[in-house]
Amino acid sequence: MFDTLSEKFSDAFKHVQGKGKISESNIEDALKDVRTALLEADVNFKVVKSFIGAVKESALGEKVISGVNPEEQFIKIVHDELASVMGSANEEVDLERAGPIPVLVVGLNGQGKTTFSGKLSKHLIEKKKKSVLIVPADTFRPAAKDQLITLANQVGVDYFDSDLSKHPGDIAKEAMAFAKEKNIDVVIIDTAGRLHVDDELMGQLKEVGEAIKSLKPEILMVADAMTGQEAVNVAKVFHETLGLTGIVLSKMDSDAKGGAALSIRHVTGVPIKYISTGEKMKDLELFHPDRLAGRILDMGDVVSLVEKAEEHIDEKEAERMMKNMEKGKFTVDDFMKQMDMMNNLGSMGSILKMIPGMGGALRQMGDLSSAEDEMKKMKVIIGSMTKAEKQDYKVVKESRIKRIANGSGNTESSVKDFLAKFRQMEKMMGGMMQMMKGGGMPSMPGMPGMGGAQDGFRQQPGGAKKPKKKGKKRGPWGGGFF
Repeated sequence: MFDTLSEKFSDAFKHVQGKGKISESNIEDALKDVRTALLEADVNFKVVKSFIGAVKESALGEKVISGVNPEEQFIKIVHDELASVMGSANEEVDLERAGPIPVLVVGLNGQGKTTFSGKLSKHLIEKKKKSVLIVPADTFRPAAKDQLITLANQVGVDYFDSDLSKHPGDIAKEAMAFAKEKNIDVVIIDTAGRLHVDDELMGQLKEVGEAIKSLKPEILMVADAMTGQEAVNVAKVFHETLGLTGIVLSKMDSDAKGGAALSIRHVTGVPIKYISTGEKMKDLELFHPDRLAGRILDMGDVVSLVEKAEEHIDEKEAERMMKNMEKGKFTVDDFMKQMDMMNNLGSMGSILKMIPGMGGALRQMGDLSSAEDEMKKMKVIIGSMTKAEKQDYKVVKESRIKRIANGSGNTESSVKDFLAKFRQMEKMMGGMMQMMKGGGMPSMPGMPGMGGAQDGFRQQPGGAKKPKKKGKKRGPWGGGFF
């Protein structure tokens, strides 16, 4: 998502390159390109007008710092205004008050309400350590109850056995009474939807909200990011009728233009609280406006990358691999575990986009699916190797190559090719360790964070935030990862 918008922002900033200072004349062309890029991304025209005006005022006002590179200063201004349009900071569901806390999930059919209910349950259980109850309250689509129960079993969360012959408002009240009796922290109520907004749907949802109004429910509307301005218009109607407390953008991993993400907060006044970034139950993120602005402008999102690493990488295992590498040992088994860790962080493209400056490089590389397919092929080959072969690939001779090829469904030349590539990786890892022992990594063209800053690699404004330390450790990457 935002790939096209990112590219057009990058082109717009070229108008300011090489200028001695920011002036109205040299930012005019840049602002025209930015305006066009936003409109083509399906951003609400009122939002575009307000955004351009704010950027121009900041760029020409006293906020410009003398002596700072004009291009970098202009990018910083655009970043801050983008973040401001999408909201000042993340605003998650209020979990501090006494439970049970009701969360009404609303929206049209096909937007991802039921899936989000499962994802939010997993998030609250695993990351917030809360007990959760899921409640099927869609009386128009009985199959939605079966879908929700399947998700509940998948996530490992309790569900309320709703009687769908009753009014959704009564189901909600009964579920809240049950949750109070069982001391459950959060109750997620999955409501009915329609293909479009109609009076009957809005009337029913309003009655559900009224039934538990005294409990001050969180009302989250799930909107499909791919629908652009339509999502904004629907959110406006839902908010006017129900009084939304938050918005969830689904399908943020798609090739959507991004208009909904950039417009919905400004138009409705309702904060975006979560974004869904994939099909798996773990693919739910808190929405951070400043971080998303950084990704759009190719500044990366180092903070989110570090958080993902801390969450998904086994530090003890990474430490073990680091010690092996220090001894000059890098096995096929280690390589397999590193691939698994990478897979847990997300797709190759999503990871690279979090690294400052890699957006432009990604656009030049194009489709990464072939590289990801190659990694999958390697994993299949490794899966057909014995434990001894994974620990020492040099024992793999002709007869073993034939067995591995047959077992993995690959040709013998594919297995030989993998062994050759692994031999190169082993040498590279050894070389990196020697460099680190000799006083750090040297300047490496085109590699952000390795010294020797290159044109096009921009750092986050104010520098990347550092994660909190957790005792005397090597950090989330365990020193040897990558």
